[in-house]
Amino acid sequence: QVQLVESGGGLVQPGGSLSLSCAASVDIFTIYAMGWYRQAPGKQRELVAIITSGGNTNYTDSVKGRFTISGDNAKDTVYLQMNFLIPEDTAVYYCYFRLGRSWGPRYDYWGQGTQVTVSS
Repeated sequence: QVQLVESGGGLVQPGGSLSLSCAASVDIFTIYAMGWYRQAPGKQRELVAIITSGGNTNYTDSVKGRFTISGDNAKDTVYLQMNFLIPEDTAVYYCYFRLGRSWGPRYDYWGQGTQVTVSS
């Protein structure tokens, strides 16, 4: 019942910008957190940014000051604005939702991934 649809990836020159979005169809679940992960070739998946239902955000050190995560709870959508991109940002980016019911268990879901390539 849960589907995540990503958009916004592409090719950009160093110093450029890209915006990613991810919309979720969550049925009756409550959204507890939304975020973005990425995985570069030969590297393990890492957390890029996360935003909780209370609006608190957290970023990995390498993107602080350059990326901004935001969410629209009414639209069940998470966004990632990426500025001043560098080649090290090249990766497949996956959106993330933590879902559950008020008194039940919580589950993690990921989108299909979108390629971000920063040329060097």
